[in-house]
Amino acid sequence: MLYDCIIIGAGLSGLAAGIRMAHFGKKVCICEQHDRPGGLNSYYNMKSFEMETGLHAMTNFAKGDSRSSTLCKLLRQLRIPYEALELREQNHSLVQFPEKTLRFSNNFSEFENSVADNFPDEIDSFKKLDAMITGFNELDLSNRYMSSRLVLDEHINDELLRNMLLCPMMYYGSASADDMDFSMFALLYKSIFKEGLSRPAGQGIRLILKLLKERFTESGGEIKLNTPVRKIVSKDGVASGVVTAKGEFLECKNVLSSAGYLETVYLCDQKPAFDESVPPGEISFIETIAVMEKDIAPEHKETILFFNSTEEFKFNKPETLTSLDSGIICFPMNFKFKAGDQTPGYSIRASTLANCDYWINTPDSNYKQMKAAASSMILKKTSEVTGIDNIEENALMIDTATPRTYFRFSGHINGAIYGTPFKIRDGRTYIDNLYICGTDQGFLGITGAMFSGITIANIHLLK
Repeated sequence: MLYDCIIIGAGLSGLAAGIRMAHFGKKVCICEQHDRPGGLNSYYNMKSFEMETGLHAMTNFAKGDSRSSTLCKLLRQLRIPYEALELREQNHSLVQFPEKTLRFSNNFSEFENSVADNFPDEIDSFKKLDAMITGFNELDLSNRYMSSRLVLDEHINDELLRNMLLCPMMYYGSASADDMDFSMFALLYKSIFKEGLSRPAGQGIRLILKLLKERFTESGGEIKLNTPVRKIVSKDGVASGVVTAKGEFLECKNVLSSAGYLETVYLCDQKPAFDESVPPGEISFIETIAVMEKDIAPEHKETILFFNSTEEFKFNKPETLTSLDSGIICFPMNFKFKAGDQTPGYSIRASTLANCDYWINTPDSNYKQMKAAASSMILKKTSEVTGIDNIEENALMIDTATPRTYFRFSGHINGAIYGTPFKIRDGRTYIDNLYICGTDQGFLGITGAMFSGITIANIHLLK
């Protein structure tokens, strides 16, 4: 069979792109190396507990089903009703530094008031920055790299406020050390602060993936699970198909890869002359999930807590296994669930920066011991930051993901969650009919990944 498009990876971007093409009668096949879709945004069972990865909270909450919101526009293109997601908004979240704490919710005025209370001399400058970001078109694929730090330096005098604005944005989507592209900063600023955070009631990421998979297959798409792609076959600069791990050749008119740019180049039988100039990403994390029998901290109502414990905020590969200087803590039960909702079990999730080299290269004989030690350190730090005592001792079950885990399940070099710092915003590669979507296209997170797939499909694959 000749496919109009082969998609590598059934993550959120690949599924969204596949849905978009299938709606217009294209013959589309998604090849996924694992036994379920989702990529890093997925789920698993462990010791009878239902676990999920990737989902701290969805961005771009659309209060009142605002038809102009990013999420509602995206869902219309996927032909998925907004109500089907069963979104429940966050309580509130915090950005906690030693000297100050900023609070935000899905009501932007609460964040603005928090900035005014903590930084009265900067509130006018902050409002001007907000107005500039509001008018900035972060979705323009022709945007060139701009340093977010330089932009913030131009608008905000107080270094502490600049760092407190950067911290959540970097943890949610920076592939670069200690800085990020301003287009990504603006996108996340609007997505988190202006629109807000939510999560699907009940099944969480399972529900999102179920909706996407069903929409894709009902629209005529084909998905091959447990089918890794081993080679992208091309001749004279044009891809003709892919070879799977089973030795099967799938012929196609186009290939769309969500595997990452360098990872896609590795699959190609024709290499570009410039691939060595594209650096692999080095930003990776350790995430520890502690499942609790009951809510051991009912006084804590925050949904997410971004923290930094030192005078200087650094976001880079640490010199040790993990850095406890900063991180992100999530309470999945702290959303505004409705009566009758199936709610997630009590758990605390904490993520900190990790040294990818140590975790990827450590001998198997030492790995479990290292992981257990790092997990214990992170949970002790979580207790210190939150004031919740004995998290590790009270946990029914603890599971930890490291850069090695992320490499195994995503294929991203170094287990780099956000891919390479080099982004291909228009999705084009050196092969005419090979395109990139997902992390290395540049739109991140659950909403961003789906938007990436839709965007590249609309521009290049629905001709």
